Amino acid sequence: MNNLRQQFIAFSVSKGVLRFGEFTTKAGRQSPYFFNAGLFHDGATLAELAQFYAQTLLDSGVEFDMLFGPAYKGITLASATAVALAGKGRNTSFAFNRKEAKDHGEGGTIVGAKLQGKVVIIDDVISAGTSVRESVDMIRAAGAEPCAVLIALDRMERSGPDGQLSPSSAVQEVTKQYGIPVISIGNLDDLFGYLNGAGADPELLKHKEAVSAYRTRYGI
Repeated sequence: MNNLRQQFIAFSVSKGVLRFGEFTTKAGRQSPYFFNAGLFHDGATLAELAQFYAQTLLDSGVEFDMLFGPAYKGITLASATAVALAGKGRNTSFAFNRKEAKDHGEGGTIVGAKLQGKVVIIDDVISAGTSVRESVDMIRAAGAEPCAVLIALDRMERSGPDGQLSPSSAVQEVTKQYGIPVISIGNLDDLFGYLNGAGADPELLKHKEAVSAYRTRYGI
């Protein structure tokens, strides 16, 4: 793990956003860990999270003109990342969508800057890929180009029921389907490395075996 990724995993654990135990995922799997970006819910924590998003995007080398945050979590993440980028000397416009079109005022479903140029989609995770698909459609419909997806955590696991698991992960499927890179601040390998590292809380080390077994069963 590079230092930024290590810091992000440790930060997520310290804020109770990344938790270990027994959790049921949206796919119905019993997971030994759970990541809930909705728990980054105070000003100081959001500001720190945005620094991770901004630095990861800059470090990726992806050329971009603006940010797009899909409703609902992506709205906060895109706007906070734009603020963090401005603090790093990169003033970047951003936009987000409404779930329902507004029929008065400016109308429409897009709020913020006009979608144009190369657009980075910012969200928390990719599960079924629905949010990415809708975002790509909106961006292309506006004549702009989706150039990357930036997420907090890549679970790096195959989709589908046991016995019929997909050969690729949701993130890999997005890359293949839309031809754009998916950039993550951290991933399952980083999480496992954190548990395996000397700096991990001894209480968390007991979850290492469960995470390892889960990765073996579902990981790419």
